[in-house]
Amino acid sequence: MNRRHFLKNSAVVATALPTIGLPTIVPASVFGKNAPSNRIPIGLIGTGRQGYGQNLQGSELQALGVRIPGLLDVPDVQVVAVCDVDSWRMNQAKTAVEKHYAKKTPGGTYKGCSTHRDFREIIARKDIDAVMISTPDYWHVPMGILAAKAKKHISCEKPLSMSVHQGRSLVDALKKYGVVNRTDSEFRSVRPQNHAVELVRNGRIGKLQKIDISFPSDPTPVPPQPDMPVPKELDYELWLGPMPYVPYTDMRVHTPFDLTKRPNWMRVDTYAQGMIANWGAHYFDVAQWANNSEYSGPVEVEGNGEFPKSLWNSMINFSVTYRYANGVEITCRQTPTSKPGIKYTGSEGWILVDNYPGVITSSNPALLTSKPSGSELDLSKTLWDKADFVDAIKTGRKTLEPIEVGHRTISLSQIGLIACQLGEKLSWNPEKELFVGNNAANALLAAPLARKEWAM
Repeated sequence: MNRRHFLKNSAVVATALPTIGLPTIVPASVFGKNAPSNRIPIGLIGTGRQGYGQNLQGSELQALGVRIPGLLDVPDVQVVAVCDVDSWRMNQAKTAVEKHYAKKTPGGTYKGCSTHRDFREIIARKDIDAVMISTPDYWHVPMGILAAKAKKHISCEKPLSMSVHQGRSLVDALKKYGVVNRTDSEFRSVRPQNHAVELVRNGRIGKLQKIDISFPSDPTPVPPQPDMPVPKELDYELWLGPMPYVPYTDMRVHTPFDLTKRPNWMRVDTYAQGMIANWGAHYFDVAQWANNSEYSGPVEVEGNGEFPKSLWNSMINFSVTYRYANGVEITCRQTPTSKPGIKYTGSEGWILVDNYPGVITSSNPALLTSKPSGSELDLSKTLWDKADFVDAIKTGRKTLEPIEVGHRTISLSQIGLIACQLGEKLSWNPEKELFVGNNAANALLAAPLARKEWAM
């Protein structure tokens, strides 16, 4: 959507807001110091498995005996609106929000969460300061740029983009409009994961030499499916948004009336880039963090993988190697039986974080109990992702994982995917974000949106 059309629609939306339901005014005395008027009003865009569960309500990490808080758990947040193209999912989120806040009122009722089918309605609302984008991957950049233009603070689900150029355009928009931003990944807050980074950065295994990453296996690809009627609760045209029209089948979208299963679009390369991006957004992030290269990238990449000729056609069973100017090598692999894990090897030993949330072991168990000293990195009191985002809005500081970092992270997935597609060893310039001397590879760095009205 072009700028003029967006502003015109925004004005129309703004005048219509009273008819679609603004938050109920609740006396401040009901909530005390955490009254809605003292909180940051947030709109949740996308209420599927990740949006409804992890981002709104949080989850339990039973292996660690801790809880990952969702937006509803953060005292300084007021979720005032939810948005989804699937009305059933959206209404589940609205019910969860109002049930949560109702528990804090004397009368046990609360009706302060509006619903929106079109995300532009939320972006146009002047009473909303921040948005949590929890949509399919191909929507992240268009939504993020429009939200930045509207001066909304942004927390965006990973993977951030569908191409290096897309990701850079989002980062540029955020810099231009000066909003607080965060890549929404909990890995930096999970203690076994950030503890390993802390130990590596503090030199406990000597000079870092290599990082080996294992990704979870993928399910068997689903073959082409017959066309199906579009469910009445789904606005399929708006779900497709910037992508080409194709007939509906739920194995391309998501399972109706279910908020527990992984969405099917994650396996279709039109809408996502498979496991190298889905888990790469986690593991490449902590790997680059440990390598102190989170604002840069490798200088060489090569790899191979399988590309199923089916509806679920994302790359599977891959092996990709990245080499850095400092000599560090990162290798990631997926097999039909692989499980998540990351191993850091240095000149004086290794650290392994096996599985998720992770069991941390080392060639020298004693170093696992060593404490940071002086100016060494200490990540033991890291805030959880949602709390980090909100605290950054309140204080004006950077978040723990700014979208620039998330962009650099997912760039690894994208250039690795290109290396596998071309079957070549590629030289990469992380400053220019271009392949060196390879026009065919550079042509794949952009993922243009099929419907030009959504071009930013």
